[in-house]
Amino acid sequence: MTGRPFSVLVLCTGNSARSILGEAILGELGAGRIIAHSAGSQPKGQPHPGALRLLARKGVDTARFRSKSWDEFAGPGAPPVDLAITVCGNAAGEACPVFPGAPLRAHWGLPDPAAVEGDAAAVDAAFERTWDWLELRVRALLELPFETMDRTALAAELARIGQLEGAA
Repeated sequence: MTGRPFSVLVLCTGNSARSILGEAILGELGAGRIIAHSAGSQPKGQPHPGALRLLARKGVDTARFRSKSWDEFAGPGAPPVDLAITVCGNAAGEACPVFPGAPLRAHWGLPDPAAVEGDAAAVDAAFERTWDWLELRVRALLELPFETMDRTALAAELARIGQLEGAA
């Protein structure tokens, strides 16, 4: 392929919850094969506290995560993007910027854990469930020889993965 790890950009509207978790899981499980990023169309400015608590519980260093605009991946000097995955319905329906290299696109929609109301335990449970669903998808992606698959076959597999448990 390119001689570099496969670059995945996880997109959501606020880039504070699902996309942050997706970036973390892809980065952790895909280390060496995948470089993970996340961004949003209307970034909240910081990751959701529930996301940061979960990452800390999972032993993931939270210092590298920030809520950022998807425009960072569209301009000159932007990191390459091989695959853009939307994890929320809003971002999937928005007109994404043109990312250099014409990456594949996939939708892995999941309910928003940041929308859960209640005490910290209820919020944390929603973030745990979202983590589990995203981890299931990432593991399915990592089982594929995506580095050598043609775009059509990979797009079909990405669509199948997007329909796994928890799909919204």
